Amino acid sequence: MTPAPSPFRLPLVAILRGLPPGQAPAHFAALLEEGYDAIEVPLNSPDWATSIGEAVRAHGKRAWIGGGTVLRRQEVDILHGLGARFIVTPNTNPDLIRHAAAGGLQVLAGFATASEAFAALEAGASMLKLFPAATYGPGHLRALRAVLPAGVPLFAVGGITPDSLPAWLAAGCTGAGIGGELYRPGQAPETTRRNARAFRQAYMDHAA
Repeated sequence: MTPAPSPFRLPLVAILRGLPPGQAPAHFAALLEEGYDAIEVPLNSPDWATSIGEAVRAHGKRAWIGGGTVLRRQEVDILHGLGARFIVTPNTNPDLIRHAAAGGLQVLAGFATASEAFAALEAGASMLKLFPAATYGPGHLRALRAVLPAGVPLFAVGGITPDSLPAWLAAGCTGAGIGGELYRPGQAPETTRRNARAFRQAYMDHAA
């Protein structure tokens, strides 16, 4: 099954949940050096606006910097003001999606069912994420991919590992969002680098 093209050069969204601003530069640098160009800081992280704003100023021309776990219009407005390029939602909220899309932000919208996926697309979502992916499995995604528009980038998020990534890609995923298996609060930047490299290698091996 041919996946839809990704707006990211490497279709792996690095999710840095719980990242404090003081530690953010080193982890961002490690990811960029490993070829990642889509980095998400969830909004339940400490002082997320500082981390995202500083990352946009430092890396916004070479990478997609975005906010995740976005639930409210006010959060969308703050992210827009910071210069974020995309938002990620854990759910399907058509009003929020419309608001973000109208402001020029790309929306990676969370969904679990065909109804939610089509509602998100109708509201203006440019990408979809199956969440939590591990709960549903690649078979669920394969069935959904058969009815979703072929050109819509589709990411699996939640419980993805380097070992499981190939099965998701084979099921029709464009890529994946990687969180806890990539970064956990308090870990060293070199650990983030090592984990990022393992995911990138798994993706490249599958694509070869």
